[in-house]
Amino acid sequence: MADRGFDLEDRLETLEETDLKRALSPVDRVAERGYFGEPSGGDLPVLETAEALVFASNNYLGLTDDQRVQDAARQAAATVGTGAGASRLVTGDTMVHRDLERLLAEVKGTERALAFSSGYAANVGTIAALEPDVVFSDELNHASIIDGCRLADAETAVYDHCDAASLRSQLEERARTATRDGRDPADESWLIVTDSVFSMDGTVAPLEAICDAAESFGAWVMVDEAHATGLYANGGGVVQAEGLEDRVQIQMGTLSKALASQGGYVAGSAALIECLVNDARSFVFSTGLAPPAAAAASEALHVARHSGAREQLWENVAHLRDGLESMGFEVLGESQILPVLVGDRTDTIDLAEGIRERDVVAPAIRPPTVPEGTSRIRVAPMATHDEDDIITCLEAFSAAGEEVGLL
Repeated sequence: MADRGFDLEDRLETLEETDLKRALSPVDRVAERGYFGEPSGGDLPVLETAEALVFASNNYLGLTDDQRVQDAARQAAATVGTGAGASRLVTGDTMVHRDLERLLAEVKGTERALAFSSGYAANVGTIAALEPDVVFSDELNHASIIDGCRLADAETAVYDHCDAASLRSQLEERARTATRDGRDPADESWLIVTDSVFSMDGTVAPLEAICDAAESFGAWVMVDEAHATGLYANGGGVVQAEGLEDRVQIQMGTLSKALASQGGYVAGSAALIECLVNDARSFVFSTGLAPPAAAAASEALHVARHSGAREQLWENVAHLRDGLESMGFEVLGESQILPVLVGDRTDTIDLAEGIRERDVVAPAIRPPTVPEGTSRIRVAPMATHDEDDIITCLEAFSAAGEEVGLL
């Protein structure tokens, strides 16, 4: 009988040959430094003896081991329970969820917010629930946005990265095509979706120009603030920094990065949230966000708003960017994410390994995650890194860069 299964060994061999096979490497704690284990497959890992500095995490404010955030999670677990136990529509809706959503709506300047079990679920569920006829999507948008467009069965027009003129051109072309085909463009629902901060390039979307283009054609705007929430004005994102709350219909974000927890959220009008509660399958058919995660995110949002963590992060970002550029490295973007462009895949991997040998963790990002010829090291400082940590990171880049022949 024919084997109608899957040749997994061949797949793994191909990944090995193309230098794309990755492995899990556990760490003892999620913080600015930790002890890492060698990749061990399914075996119990053994942690290395040397402590490493972590410049590879999205834990931007360093709040995962903040006592206040941990205490909030413990209190919620003791008072409410460790898990929601069911979908929010059944019995999994708690006061902890409602408190988080109230705070998120306040920060984002919207009528309401809704917490999802993950950022991925928030994007996929929202786009699919809206069922747009056409989505206009930045070419470097996150995979969850792309998958949301697929699930919505929407026609997708991709515009050039962070290019509002390209977006406007796509909008104009769609309007012309509809008219030429005898359809009224006004009968279609149009959704423009963009990340605000792009995770692999560190670029920031030109949101005001995107809103201008959207309003010219009556389209709605959805902004993914996953890598911005908590880091800008009053603990908000780029939408708040630019004062665009009234022009962006849908604000999405995550709780798992600067807010040191797990989950995602969508903020917008009361009508939007009611529709998502009823129509977003990733919300309706998922167990509610664990109460300790919701409470941790609430406390982290409070800390982000009312402490000096944000200011310290941006100081560290400036110090690290200046140091890397002064060595001769090209650093992309204009956010807290500092991609050090190398170009050649092999050089990038060698540089990352050289940095790791000096007990600093900063990953090599290579195709297909980024375009061919643009391999890079993704550097992400935290607010909890001190000056000595930044200097150690710079020294590792300097020594490894000379070793690889890049400096």
